[in-house]
Amino acid sequence: MAYKAVPGSCGIAPRFSITCGLQEGYGSDAKLHTVDEVIELVLKHLKDCAASGKPYLTGSVTTGEVVYAWPEGEGKAGGGHEPQATYSGEKNPLYNEAMTDEEVINFLSCLAEVFGSALGQTRVYIIYDGDMWIIQQEETTTPTGEKV
Repeated sequence: MAYKAVPGSCGIAPRFSITCGLQEGYGSDAKLHTVDEVIELVLKHLKDCAASGKPYLTGSVTTGEVVYAWPEGEGKAGGGHEPQATYSGEKNPLYNEAMTDEEVINFLSCLAEVFGSALGQTRVYIIYDGDMWIIQQEETTTPTGEKV
């Protein structure tokens, strides 16, 4: 069986990702969200965009553990880890050729807000074409005291 390149499918494909924690809250009272919830959030958002004629990006949902640390004074540090999900992919040259960088950024930021709100997260991390930005829910403070 032979294959050949699909016309229009060759080109630059900048990568994107949205990473969000799956643990809502801290300690024994924390609620743990599932990857199935994330998949349903993404699928609903993609279908809503498609139905309304808005641009969207197809991608994959993967899970893992985010591992972090913070300073706690001279020679001391705290640390932890929690489950996370990442929605990632590429701006496809065949299907997203007409999508501008501004439209990509708006799509990613909007979907990141959906993640943050539905999964009870203070912050969500976004990367597109080598650039990164972090969104944080307004009027919130991170456990280390950071505000927006």
